[in-house]
Amino acid sequence: MSRLVVVGSQWGDEGKGKVTDFLAQNADVVVRTQGGNNAGHTIKIGNEKFALQTIPSGIFNPNIKNVLANGMVINPKAMLNELKGLEEKGIINYKLYISNRAHVIMPYHIDIDGANEQFKGEHKIGTTKKGIGPCYADKANRIGIRMGDLVNLTTFRKVLEETLLIKNKELKMLGLKEYDVDEIYDEYKEYALQLKDFVCDTSLILDEEIKQNKNILFEGAQGTMLCLDHGTYPYVTSSSPTAASVPLNAGIAPKYIDHCVGICKAYTTRVGEGPFPTELKDSLGDHIREVGHEYGTVTKRPRRVGYLDLVVVNYAKRISGIDSLALMLFDVLTGIKELKICVSYTLDGNIINTIPSTLDEYERCIPNYITLPTWQEDITNIKDFSKLPLEAKNYVKVIEKYTGISVDMISVGAERNQTIIRKQIFNK
Repeated sequence: MSRLVVVGSQWGDEGKGKVTDFLAQNADVVVRTQGGNNAGHTIKIGNEKFALQTIPSGIFNPNIKNVLANGMVINPKAMLNELKGLEEKGIINYKLYISNRAHVIMPYHIDIDGANEQFKGEHKIGTTKKGIGPCYADKANRIGIRMGDLVNLTTFRKVLEETLLIKNKELKMLGLKEYDVDEIYDEYKEYALQLKDFVCDTSLILDEEIKQNKNILFEGAQGTMLCLDHGTYPYVTSSSPTAASVPLNAGIAPKYIDHCVGICKAYTTRVGEGPFPTELKDSLGDHIREVGHEYGTVTKRPRRVGYLDLVVVNYAKRISGIDSLALMLFDVLTGIKELKICVSYTLDGNIINTIPSTLDEYERCIPNYITLPTWQEDITNIKDFSKLPLEAKNYVKVIEKYTGISVDMISVGAERNQTIIRKQIFNK
């Protein structure tokens, strides 16, 4: 399998950073296909922790080509700060390619994002206020600015003038500061000069790598339940984090995707507002949050915590075609007195096994649980599945039974080597 897609099978924050870093060791190319600096991956290498927001996880290997594909929205200032932070930690030798079709997050997008959240009051989405949604909105409205525009300064000036004629009216309507063309142009011209050498047609690069049968890892941001089309709308992100979106967002044909790995926490978390059937609002939820360090990579917000929900995972399987699972943060469940797994919902007296399309229905869903025995032994140094406690092995087998997906990787700690491999899925 040469082209591997990594997707979040829940509401994001599943631990994709560790998996993409682990799998990237066998990759020739690592591609980020959607989202912006609203999504974060935390990667631990030795004693050093790295929080990536925009840049692909292959950045630590000088031999890997790292691609920011056309489906992304990019904040040039934030990206340059991220690169600077990496360089301060000694990461200076890398290969980076930015799609000339990726859209640029401008300062007015950030202003509008914050205003929209404020206006919604108690119905706020819970966005990171990074300008992601307004940037995607401008893309759909065909008034966006792309990276190819930005690095061609003559074009950038012209497009910026045309765009601000519209955006300043919107800003005025919202009671926000209007922008001067020269003010933005002078600032973003400097970003353009620093990024120009990275900007290219990344679809052509990927096509050439595919022809050479190179290993390509498409890393996910967020999770299936935050998909704009298939998630818990409107409490979703502004793009699609599913495997189905990868070909469009990377500029390749669907037939070139070989395998999809779903990243699944051993429990469930979500950030922001919206329904969460298995949420734990008690001391157990607090315990899992603290042991699992469940705070946002980007925002540091405490995540909501709940039991593992296999209705959600099965939904992600159907939407993304998940072939195998990577079970993350399994060690966090050690020592818990009672574990439950949700295997179906009851909605208005009927058993269902899918996610309703409306919030009203989903909020009425009652989770149906099975209760499992727990384990007390430390599992953080176990490398072989057969050496896990019987109860831990049973937990994994229950997941496989109710999803029909093999659990091929199990993370029992933050380090790369704290990973149980049951099946190799991405080899050189």
